[in-house]
Amino acid sequence: MIKLIVTDLDGSLLNDKKELPVGFWEFEQQLIQQNIVLGIASGRPHHNLLALFEPIKDRTYFLSDNGSYVTYQGNELLVEMLDPEGVSAFVQKARTLNKVYPVLCGKDKAYMEDREEALLKQALQYYQHYELVDDLTKVTEPILKVSLCDLVDAETNSYPHFKQYEAAYKVAVAGKRWLDFTAFSANKGVAVQLVQQALGIGYNETMVFGDYLNDLEMMRVAKYSYAMKNAHPGIIDAANFITDFDNNEAGVVRAICNNLVLEPQ
Repeated sequence: MIKLIVTDLDGSLLNDKKELPVGFWEFEQQLIQQNIVLGIASGRPHHNLLALFEPIKDRTYFLSDNGSYVTYQGNELLVEMLDPEGVSAFVQKARTLNKVYPVLCGKDKAYMEDREEALLKQALQYYQHYELVDDLTKVTEPILKVSLCDLVDAETNSYPHFKQYEAAYKVAVAGKRWLDFTAFSANKGVAVQLVQQALGIGYNETMVFGDYLNDLEMMRVAKYSYAMKNAHPGIIDAANFITDFDNNEAGVVRAICNNLVLEPQ
């Protein structure tokens, strides 16, 4: 019996227009009626998740910043900060790369030093609370995650320059435009396991959905691990199942309905 469902957002639950599936709120009510807990695991910041899921924020687990920050009902369950030396190193190297812009992610807001219009167009989809500063290496706020907005291609343009850091940090290609850095022990899989432990729920009672490489560890902690039909090949290889429909066809909701005999709205 499935008791916990955790889903990624961009490329998974959300369509390409960043919209929830039609009828999502009514569908979520069906999950509650069956005593199924919902978790949202995303590279997005905590404030963005709270705003998007405001109607159900008091009964949903939020695994933000790629699992670096986990909360439930306003209580912090996990906080994994980056060390300042790593933050500074990522920023300084990113500055040397073509069309690559660093974003620092704190608990309450993001920090950017570039005012490039193309960067803001990408970043402001996710970071509604932000501050423009002159020098990111001077930010003293504790940082959960460094994200590089790569306007060329994160996997081929910026990622090769940061492979040397993989022994000490979690480096994840989080989308076509994003390369993310978190503490070595922070990832969505660890965050899901924390929620499982909090609820007394195991591997066989968990379902997860993801589409990109920052979802990789999450695929390993649930029996019902689903790669989206539109997922990166690495996620498809790691998952136990693949959705029949992509993120623009409500693939997450339809897969859940097929497993739990629920009615899509």
